[in-house]
Amino acid sequence: MYYCGNDSLLFYLNDWINFEITVQLFPMKKTTLIGISGGSGSGKTSFIRTLRSKFQESSLCIISQDDYYKPRELQIHDENGVKNFDLPESIDLEAFLHDVRLLQSGQTIERLEYSFNNELATPKTHVFHPAPVIVVEGLFVFHIREVFKMLDLSIIINAKPSDKIIRRILRDQKERNYPLEDVLYRYKHHVMPSFEKFIEPYMDEVDIIINNNISYEKGSRVVTAYIESVLKDH
Repeated sequence: MYYCGNDSLLFYLNDWINFEITVQLFPMKKTTLIGISGGSGSGKTSFIRTLRSKFQESSLCIISQDDYYKPRELQIHDENGVKNFDLPESIDLEAFLHDVRLLQSGQTIERLEYSFNNELATPKTHVFHPAPVIVVEGLFVFHIREVFKMLDLSIIINAKPSDKIIRRILRDQKERNYPLEDVLYRYKHHVMPSFEKFIEPYMDEVDIIINNNISYEKGSRVVTAYIESVLKDH
């Protein structure tokens, strides 16, 4: 070996050469990033829960944009003074992108749960650990082009408008105690325009569209098989 006349430099060179050899012989496994989006009431949350139940946290990490909503006082109001949670501006997109990159680099992150439907609730702290497969989900996953370009697989969960609005009504009345009039107003003025502008345009770009008019079971099996094939290489 060429001796540079500096013990610390020689040590550094030895370490670098060993590192180069290690990388060549044992290349680092690439994290697989899956993006999942879908309109409100499409069944996206249920689909995500099904995936979560099939894999351990050490194999699959799921991070949701729902935990990146800005505080209520920073939300934009529409022309009638109603807060609109269905705009990209309602989410801290920079923090979301930052945390996705941290996970990809192998770092653990923490994030407070966002309880936008219950101001009196004490939010829990979610801890996200790096894993071979990371799922990022939310309304604006594909709208963030930096995230879209990083994805190895992109998926939209879709359903007929009539099915989506019925599911939305049932969920908002049961989980958020919203009156029917409020649910219908938000669906017409916030939810549908958001879907048409931030999700529907990407249907020609994503890899998979899973129709959930009746069931997403077949789609779930396809995505599960994909994840299992990825994990075999890790």
